[in-house]
Amino acid sequence: LEATRSVSVLDDKLIFVKVHAPWEVLCTYAEIMHIKLPLKPNDLKTRSSAFGNFSWFTKVLQVDESIIKPEQEFFTAPFEKNRMNDFYIHDRDTFFNPATRSRIVYFILSRIQYQVRDNVKKFGINKLVSSGIYKAAFPLHDCNFSQRSEDPSCPSERYLLYREWAHPRSIYKKQPLDLIRKYYGEKIGIYFAWLGYYTQMLFLAAIVGVACFLYGYVNQNNCTWSKEVCHPDIGGKIIMCPQCDKICPFWKLNSTCESSKKLCIFDSFGTLVFAVFMGVWVTLFLEFWKRRQAELEYEWDTVELQQEEQPRPEYEAQCTHVVINEITQHVPFTTWGKCIRVTLCASAVLFWILLIIASVIGIIVYRLSVLVVFSTKLSQTFNGTDPIQKYLTPQTATSITASVISFIIIMILNTIYEKVAIMITNFGKVIPVSKLTQTDYENSLTMKMFLFQFVNYYSSCFYIAFFKGKFVGYPGDPTYWLGKYRNEECEPGGCLLELTTQLTIIMGGKAIWNNIQEVLLPWIKNLIGRYHTASRTEKKSPRWEQDYHLQLMGKLGLFYEYLEMIIQFGFVTLFVASFPLAPLLALVNNILEIRVDAWKMTTQYRRMVPEKAQDIGAWQPIMQGIAILAVVTNAMIIAFTSDMIPRLVYYWSFSVPPYGNHTQYTMEGYINSTLSYFNVSDFKSRSRGSSASDFDIRTCRYRDFRNPPGHPQEYKHNIYYWHVITAKLAFIIVMEHVIYSVKFFISYAIPDVSKRTKSKIKREKYLTQKLLHENHLKDMTKTMGVIAERMGPVVTDNNLRPKSE
Repeated sequence: LEATRSVSVLDDKLIFVKVHAPWEVLCTYAEIMHIKLPLKPNDLKTRSSAFGNFSWFTKVLQVDESIIKPEQEFFTAPFEKNRMNDFYIHDRDTFFNPATRSRIVYFILSRIQYQVRDNVKKFGINKLVSSGIYKAAFPLHDCNFSQRSEDPSCPSERYLLYREWAHPRSIYKKQPLDLIRKYYGEKIGIYFAWLGYYTQMLFLAAIVGVACFLYGYVNQNNCTWSKEVCHPDIGGKIIMCPQCDKICPFWKLNSTCESSKKLCIFDSFGTLVFAVFMGVWVTLFLEFWKRRQAELEYEWDTVELQQEEQPRPEYEAQCTHVVINEITQHVPFTTWGKCIRVTLCASAVLFWILLIIASVIGIIVYRLSVLVVFSTKLSQTFNGTDPIQKYLTPQTATSITASVISFIIIMILNTIYEKVAIMITNFGKVIPVSKLTQTDYENSLTMKMFLFQFVNYYSSCFYIAFFKGKFVGYPGDPTYWLGKYRNEECEPGGCLLELTTQLTIIMGGKAIWNNIQEVLLPWIKNLIGRYHTASRTEKKSPRWEQDYHLQLMGKLGLFYEYLEMIIQFGFVTLFVASFPLAPLLALVNNILEIRVDAWKMTTQYRRMVPEKAQDIGAWQPIMQGIAILAVVTNAMIIAFTSDMIPRLVYYWSFSVPPYGNHTQYTMEGYINSTLSYFNVSDFKSRSRGSSASDFDIRTCRYRDFRNPPGHPQEYKHNIYYWHVITAKLAFIIVMEHVIYSVKFFISYAIPDVSKRTKSKIKREKYLTQKLLHENHLKDMTKTMGVIAERMGPVVTDNNLRPKSE
């Protein structure tokens, strides 16, 4: 330990303690931690480029090898001190790289005991920091990010990472993953490898999504049903029933002309094609990522990580009851304690989920209440010829304001849920195996946090997609929420456009908020800190003091980065049928996200303690679950939220005899066939609309498939309704079975580990065992030779003892 006083006038009483790790300490703990270290250089062939003759193109995207030299590959094995001569120790100063040295030092500091009080052991640097005895504990950056180190022996890896990875001019280049892993550890390296691969796969999804969007945009003028809505002799003469009680007026169908034109862009045949494509795309992404992940496991020596990873020090502190256990030989709590904690944790999770649902219900009540206000105010403010009224309909105003309020509530609840999920995970250490290592702890936290976030982010979208406008009754007998609020209806084109608006606001708002939270706040804090330090001293601060004034990323900093991307992954896959531009927005966001994360890690944050990671943990099964659910949600969005199935039913069945009057298949008359008649005199006093209407009204129209007044079964569902319901259910079944069959085939056809990687792993094990065995034989031969030389004079002695002796 080496203590040094601060040179800053601002912190003149601050003392820094530098921790050095001698060679013997590194060797001892490398063996204890089962760290794999180099045996000999790897002589296996490297993978050839997939672009072949286009290597000149890939060379532009690659990092310049003269600046960042490729890492030499080695065969590795768990370190053993008694076999030190077998390992490739070319230089003791570089045998343990900085990431490994930091891991070893942190392993020691996090477990060392410093006090025993009332039979309670206190240990670990984390406890000292949380108690205020130390202010911080962190590994040092090797240099300033903006210039190379003056020490010629320093590799200046931070400077190289900033220049070739985090700088905006390198935005088109591939990431130097090997250097990221060497400097920050495998855990951060695997995150950026996954994020980069996800972004690459989004290119294909974005191209197809834009093509489907352009298809809808180009063909919107050929949208027959939109033309009928906007036509003055069709939509202009159709009087619609009020959408709320008493206050809401009757309205003309052509007032929704602009929204119907927009809906033609998103509710087209391209939407169906894109939904099917995304069902296949997400499977390809997950399967090919497994292969890429297996390659990284081999290249980064994390294939057998479970044998290397040590128990969490917090877990060891909790293990006070030693009982017989097959795996750990101890558990932290008794059986009665387990029951209590399981009950409390489950109750807490259920309570917070119900709170989210309550907030969604609050937004629904807001929608129902404010629709009445907007229906009254907007009709009084604007006249029928005002251009603003074409776009700012009561439904549109309600949708936008509700989406903004929903987004604000989501952000507020997120802050609470993060702390609640961590508290529940820390409190609920009821199964020893599930909390044994840091990886298992984070996996447990991941499942709880994602469950909260899933309900929080997606509940409003699920409401719009599958519940809004589905249970409204009809004008003479509307359905009421809580016996007071009349259920909200969709516009004549359906709720698809509102779902698109909701997704755009939440995705865009979330991206902006995250950038403010992740980039601007640390930058402003560091700027203020540097200003105060520079204003009080002219001395140049040493490396350790400069790093101390940087921001702390925290042990769960990477967890939040994963969570942000997985939530985005859900938006891209679960509701993509309503918004084909979602992959494009995600692609643009992720290209910036990679460089923003790189910039803040290299310039604004202290260096994190490097950690090992074999894969992306619990996020993998979460993505697989989202992929399975996405097929169902997109099929149901096309069937129940969009108007595609009713249009197809009309085109193939009800536009021609026996149900239609046209001589050939056509979409003409579709709008009239989907709007039922209602006799104004049949209104109940409670649901009667405003009398302040300029129309001479005897009947009004509403969106449903019901028999007209005077029919023997008036206001009952007609034959068109049952045809549509049958077609929707058939569509869902067919689409799900087709996509699931393709997904199953793809999963079966693409192995998780490529044949090349399997061969490399087997060959490395063979060569490693052979090398260790040969070295062991050499040592034994050398030892036996020495023994034979010593035994020689005895063997040649003629005075041998009898055999019996």
